[in-house]
Amino acid sequence: MCTSHAHDPGEAAQAGAGRRGFLRATALLGAAATATVALPAAAEAAPARWRPDPDSRRFTLAVMPDTQYLFDGPSIDKAPVEASLRYLLEHGGENAENIVFLSHLGDLTQNGAAAEFEAVGEAFALLDRRGAGYSVLAGNHDVRSSTTDQRGASAYLDTFGPQRLRGGATFGGSSPDGYNTFHLFRAAGRSWMVLALDWRLSDQGYAWAHDVLARHPHTPVVLTTHELVAGDDSLSAYGQQLWDRLIADHDQIFLTLNGHYWPAGRATRRNTAGHDVHLHLTNYQNRYFGGAAMIRLYRFDLDRNVIDVETVSPWILGRAAKGLNELERRESELSGDADRFTVDIDFAERFSGFDPVPARPARPASKVVVPGTAAYWRFDSAVSSGTVRDLSGRGNDLTVVTVGGGALGWSPDHHPDQPGHGSLEFQGFKSPLKGAYLRTVDGAPLNSATFESGYTIEAFYRLPADWDPAHHAWSGLIGRTGTGGAAGRTGDDPDEPLATLSLSNDREPQWAMRPLNQQGIATNWGQETPLETWWHLAVVNDGRHTTLYVEGCPVVRNPKAASVGITSVGLPWLLGGYEYGGTIDQILHGRLGDVRIVARALPVTSFMNH
Repeated sequence: MCTSHAHDPGEAAQAGAGRRGFLRATALLGAAATATVALPAAAEAAPARWRPDPDSRRFTLAVMPDTQYLFDGPSIDKAPVEASLRYLLEHGGENAENIVFLSHLGDLTQNGAAAEFEAVGEAFALLDRRGAGYSVLAGNHDVRSSTTDQRGASAYLDTFGPQRLRGGATFGGSSPDGYNTFHLFRAAGRSWMVLALDWRLSDQGYAWAHDVLARHPHTPVVLTTHELVAGDDSLSAYGQQLWDRLIADHDQIFLTLNGHYWPAGRATRRNTAGHDVHLHLTNYQNRYFGGAAMIRLYRFDLDRNVIDVETVSPWILGRAAKGLNELERRESELSGDADRFTVDIDFAERFSGFDPVPARPARPASKVVVPGTAAYWRFDSAVSSGTVRDLSGRGNDLTVVTVGGGALGWSPDHHPDQPGHGSLEFQGFKSPLKGAYLRTVDGAPLNSATFESGYTIEAFYRLPADWDPAHHAWSGLIGRTGTGGAAGRTGDDPDEPLATLSLSNDREPQWAMRPLNQQGIATNWGQETPLETWWHLAVVNDGRHTTLYVEGCPVVRNPKAASVGITSVGLPWLLGGYEYGGTIDQILHGRLGDVRIVARALPVTSFMNH
């Protein structure tokens, strides 16, 4: 560790005492409780192989910073490190943690002595015996701090050189000097890299790192080194050199991890590709028991687009059965803002510059017109003739209706899973009413269809940033005209249309309609849908009940009452328009993609976004 450090007097106050479920395996309790006693080699003669799930979209990268005070001359205690490593092995398989890799951030030892490395090397043998993936790197206390990666032989290299690591399943290679390594692991169905760099890179080291990245151009990279971030939003002089010479121009590097300084901190920098790089400092050697081999758990969730970060000492928690004192309780898990936080990252967008996700190709209408399709409309180009053809072939064509001099625009923008690659841009405004919408032609078969046996109505939509409930709420995506009063169904408001899939003032999709078997209005409600995001809606009726789906997920407010068919008085359907009392009342402000009506209930797997 360096000789001058930042210090936060409020650090102890930030420490949390709660366990929050870190010690899930009861086996760990027993193992850690006796961790001060070395297990005989025979006890682990045939350990099970470490097998994380390579396809799960949730996985964990573990990080262990400076452990130097546990390996300091005559003061050697490897029990905390062994407890942390056992924890990782217990949780490294196909389970909730799915720990795929461990990165040590350097300063494994205090003096770089052979005896110190022998002890820490014995601890890491726990991982070797199970075939677990891990990386280590030299900190300034592990080698002569005045040297670069061209220093030659050292006790560090004798213990953790390529000769040891190359037997691991994740080892990718090392620089000729042996002090820099890269590691490849599978997670979320793809390859990821940890680039583990020496305390001080030489020109040769930089050249090697550039070459590794060039040979893996589509692989996202976590860069680990001993010194980079010096404190919140602050890089050290050497950290700035790393940024300038390596990180800034390599978009693959999205996260960096380092130790060396304390307390823990974070920085964010924008690289030359215009993307954020998250740079994290984690080090706890100044805390109880030299940090007690604290580990950071970086929990990646590619479905939620987050990395949830937590910090814990399995060694302390493993002794809980014997009772912990106040200091141990405070240090068992850290809950300050620098130690427990979430990084929001849209992985697909962040990685698009070096590994773009291929766009889903457009699907021909013939693939979308499934048996029972009553109408299918898509907008692959602008409406130039004033007519949109029904691609089901059933004659339910649409014509454009303008109000107050409004017009329909067109955009190539579309939901990523939409069959057609285009959308109509509606520009409705409430008062004074202005815009344009679509209606089925007079005499279209759809106008009189009642769907007694069931139906599926689907639509893709996107609302713009300037969508304002005062001017745009309650516009319809798709609906049937004619009022309840005209149909002789006067329950609830008789001026409401017979069916409408609308958006409330809170942007909640609502399916409100009059079934054949009741006088009143049956309503399904969805949740608020954010702006500037494409959404897929589906209303499915199986002849008895109706379910509204948002992005293929059923909403909570689906009524249990029986609902049969849709009442009709033979009037047109509207796209982008809503009538009240038989008169157009509101026009959509947003983009509308493919719309399909099928005269039967479809399973989720047959929706247009599948």
